[in-house]
Amino acid sequence: MKSMIAAALLASTFAGVLMLQIDIAFSGDPSARDPGVRAGLADAGGILPTASRSQQQYFDVGREDFMEVETVDEGMGPRMNLDSCGGCHSQPAIGGTSPAINPQKLFASGGADHVPPFITADGPIREARFIRNADGTPDGGVHALFTITGRAGAGGCSLAQPDFAKALANGNVIFRIPTPLFGAGLMEQVPDSAILANQAANQTTKRALGIRGRANFQVAGRAITGQGNKNGNDGTISRFGWKAQNKSLLLFSGEAYNVEMGISNELFQTERDETPECQYTTVPNDVTNTDATSPLDAFSGVEKFAFFMRFLDAPKPSPDTPGGTTSIARGRAAFANVGCAYCHTPSFVTSKSSVPALSEKAVNLYSDMLVHDMGTGLADGITQGEAGPREFRTAPLWGVGQRIFFLHDGRTSDLQTAVRAHASNGSEANVVVRNYGNLTERQKQDLLNFLRSL
Repeated sequence: MKSMIAAALLASTFAGVLMLQIDIAFSGDPSARDPGVRAGLADAGGILPTASRSQQQYFDVGREDFMEVETVDEGMGPRMNLDSCGGCHSQPAIGGTSPAINPQKLFASGGADHVPPFITADGPIREARFIRNADGTPDGGVHALFTITGRAGAGGCSLAQPDFAKALANGNVIFRIPTPLFGAGLMEQVPDSAILANQAANQTTKRALGIRGRANFQVAGRAITGQGNKNGNDGTISRFGWKAQNKSLLLFSGEAYNVEMGISNELFQTERDETPECQYTTVPNDVTNTDATSPLDAFSGVEKFAFFMRFLDAPKPSPDTPGGTTSIARGRAAFANVGCAYCHTPSFVTSKSSVPALSEKAVNLYSDMLVHDMGTGLADGITQGEAGPREFRTAPLWGVGQRIFFLHDGRTSDLQTAVRAHASNGSEANVVVRNYGNLTERQKQDLLNFLRSL
């Protein structure tokens, strides 16, 4: 029987792992400080306010499935990173990102696995990717942290964990933390034309700042199928994931179900580990129930996850916390003046949609949904589609006020450290970060207050 995970994993103080990788000087008295995770109730996690009653039902069913803990007899494994979507996406509410208390630490104790050294009780949830294969060729794939060996229902399955100690010693492992899912349905509905128009806007200023960015594809002649990191054959822009590698929420759901929990489904039908002694249910593990007596019961898990994410409302910014309305207003202006807003685009508008709750709505995400060269300091050595080893999608900033861990690998809990980490050899953000460094300490504090208000 599945059981529900706890949704409230909150904490008030956090220790950041400071990994500065820049040499740009920040002048003046270092008095500006990250105000920290915004206190109070979560300003996220609810349904779109204009959703219909029937959409509320689909949202609720999807949310319930999203929070459920999977077991071996339901298809979990043989290799996985955790046993629940909600476990990874719970800060500050279900649908968010890595919580203060890492559930992977406790999950490891349920089987024969050891806890990798990069997983700590108060650190971020992480997935691990190897940069290279043993023969030196590119890898880039997720190497699951845990196995079902020794877990209830796993019988005689005996699997070894990847050799993380060796990978760490060879500098061959990088990490990713969960991306927040709030407002994802709105992001899905932003038209490609709006993304490309925003990319083309303000080119003189962007060039002066060193900002380029691209929609994660390369045009090869006139062939649509040659536009590598547009989506497959249909030629549309993908936008989800750290490198904008996924096109839609349904695809995002199916991949995560298979990669993070080892549950094969109608989008990803093959087991990632096909060891015969470690298969305890039919493949794919999760499918549409064609014998169901109601539509809500018929949908597969990945479809339910997609419904939940699609109707998940955007985070609500605070008008006055931290620092007060005047400081936040000054910080918003400083954010634009130093050049942050040229990548962290404040807003888009969705296209006309068959779903009224998503149609022609403001999307205040603070991202251009393009990938940018972030230089050597943030480079992870991984290529996904045409997004190269130093490229990442501009992370949406809505909800950042209540996030704990920052950057793709969760290396810091301090916003100012995250800002500075954007600057390194070859980064498109170098001039913007230098502009930030030239602000007065009060201006920096205003900008940080603005970010924590989002």
